[in-house]
Amino acid sequence: MAEIADTAEEKPVTLGRVGKTHGIKGWVRLYSYTEPAGNIACYRRFRRIQPGRQNGPAQDELEMDQVQTQGDHLVAHFVGYDDPDAAQRLVGVELQVSASELPELAADEYYWHQLIGLAVINQQGQLLGEVASLLETGANDVLVIKPGQDSIDSHERLIPYLRDSVVRAVDLDSGRLEVDWDADFLL
Repeated sequence: MAEIADTAEEKPVTLGRVGKTHGIKGWVRLYSYTEPAGNIACYRRFRRIQPGRQNGPAQDELEMDQVQTQGDHLVAHFVGYDDPDAAQRLVGVELQVSASELPELAADEYYWHQLIGLAVINQQGQLLGEVASLLETGANDVLVIKPGQDSIDSHERLIPYLRDSVVRAVDLDSGRLEVDWDADFLL
C-alpha cells in the first residue's frame, strides 16, 4: 500500500475508529467522529494509525470500499480485509485524512482540530490557558482549557462554546480565542 507523508499543509485529522469485527466477510463496526456520523462515507482512503500512536511516522493507507448502516451504527469493509481474522487486525485503528481533504467551512465556522492549541484570552486580557480539547454535550460544545506556563493560574476551565455571548472572536492566524469569561469562573 502507499504511504502518506506529513507536511504542515497536510495535517492529519482523525475522522473515526474501527470497532469490532462484524460477520464473516471482513466487515467491521465503524465509529465515526464526523457530524453527521454518515459523512465518513464521503471518504474512501484513510491513513491508518495504530492504537496509542498519534501522528507518528507515515502509516499505510487503508481503502474503504463499502460502508452501510446496520441499525443505529455503521459497518464498513476495507480492501484486502476479507475475513474475520484479517479484519481483527484493524480493530482499534484510527482513521485519518489530511485536513486539506475536509470541506471548506463558512468564515465563522471552525473544525474542532483548528481550535485545539489556541490561546484563550478573556476580555480583561488575561491568559486563561489553551484549548486542550472539546466536549460534545446535548446543548452546546464545551472548550476544555488547560493552564499553561504563562496562564493567570493553574486551574482547568470548561467554557461553553457559545458564539457571540461567550466566544467573542477566533483568530486562527494569531492563535487566539477571545472569550467573555471572568477568571473567577472555574467551571
